[in-house]
Amino acid sequence: MATLNQIRHDHANMARLLHVLLLRHESLTQGDRPDFHLIREVVDYILEYMESFVKPLERLYSEHLVAKKFKEGEVGQRLADDYQALRERLNLLSENIDMILLDAVVPMDRFADDLKAYLDAHLAYLRAERELLFPFFREKLSQEEQKSLLKMLPEGAQANLARLKEDYPELYEEFKEAPSPFS
Repeated sequence: MATLNQIRHDHANMARLLHVLLLRHESLTQGDRPDFHLIREVVDYILEYMESFVKPLERLYSEHLVAKKFKEGEVGQRLADDYQALRERLNLLSENIDMILLDAVVPMDRFADDLKAYLDAHLAYLRAERELLFPFFREKLSQEEQKSLLKMLPEGAQANLARLKEDYPELYEEFKEAPSPFS
């Protein structure tokens, strides 16, 4: 079963991966061509993690009255809307990476702008979850409801990180050295 500490750790890892992408963005804005296969791997990892993390939260929203109240409230609705916008940005980024890897013409300045907008949005979303959603669950859900939530969440992203470490050792080294704004 996942724990709130594991979720915090997963968030810190996500922030580190976003930092690695930010370094690729800086390289891109300086006129260098980053390794788009590596970017593809990071984006795929993020897509998979978001899917496995958010679906259980949506299930929780539908099953628990207190969580429904959070989602229907101003903050909860904002997070839901922000998540949808974030997901759209990530899907656009994923499509652009596919186009680049297929050698289609994609203006690099537009790709760089889309990448930066996605990174900014994802970091803001992580911060909002940590500052608003997690405290809500700790303070408003009973111990039993918290355990129910944690049972629905993934065990963590360790297997995917191990795959990234094996396939992209340079990426993993950057990942380990990247600061986490949430630690």
